[in-house]
Amino acid sequence: MKDTNKYKKLLEVEKEKLLKELATVGKKTGKVDGWEATATDLDSDSADENETADVMESLDENKGILEQLEIQLLQVESALGKIESGTYGKCNVCGKEIPEHRLDANPASLTCMEHTK
Repeated sequence: MKDTNKYKKLLEVEKEKLLKELATVGKKTGKVDGWEATATDLDSDSADENETADVMESLDENKGILEQLEIQLLQVESALGKIESGTYGKCNVCGKEIPEHRLDANPASLTCMEHTK
């Protein structure tokens, strides 16, 4: 049997880290699980075309980063939910046990190696 307390602690630390990273590239919206990308160093008073282009590029980059972080956060939250429901460590596809070495490498793993995307 897997030590779910160990994985729960790791997942909670990862969740906090992800939330901090998300806050650097976006802001939480009022929607469930909603984040909106923000531009870095946005100067709305600037009329400089180059600066405006840099801000837009920053916003596009932050959107991509935000999407990846949101996916990771959802996986972590899903794994924490599985711990609470007593189903942690079982593959979402086939139901077989996920090897501990895989969970040690990525506690948010929701599938066995055979069903990894």
